[in-house]
Amino acid sequence: MPLHRAIYVSDAVGDARTSLLVLAEILGASMQNNRRDGLTGVLMRHEGRFLQAIEGRRSDVDRLIDRLRADPRHQDVRLLSDQNVRERLFPQWPMTLVEMPSPALPHMIGATLDQLNAAQAEALLISASETFSLPA
Repeated sequence: MPLHRAIYVSDAVGDARTSLLVLAEILGASMQNNRRDGLTGVLMRHEGRFLQAIEGRRSDVDRLIDRLRADPRHQDVRLLSDQNVRERLFPQWPMTLVEMPSPALPHMIGATLDQLNAAQAEALLISASETFSLPA
């Protein structure tokens, strides 16, 4: 099965910016839907923004990105990376929450999530998944 990975950043809207309850709801629905659709990935919420990597079949990844664009908890969804890949970076998680590494990676000093390029965003999510994660 050809694999695809998309990494996006979006502005969290309303309670999605800070509420743990809303974040738990997002994670719960994501885990259920991603298991159904064969998707894997990680989600980071930091300073009012979401950064997420999603992996799976191209059609399933595209369908999820379309749902995110229509989700009122997200605004200004911007794809940083949208590419075919040989293997999954996050095969063990239908979705998991990762935290900003501490200390932040060198390329994050003074930067916000929406200022990252694709390579920086991928490196940040990989690093965060290796240092601290809440398994799904």
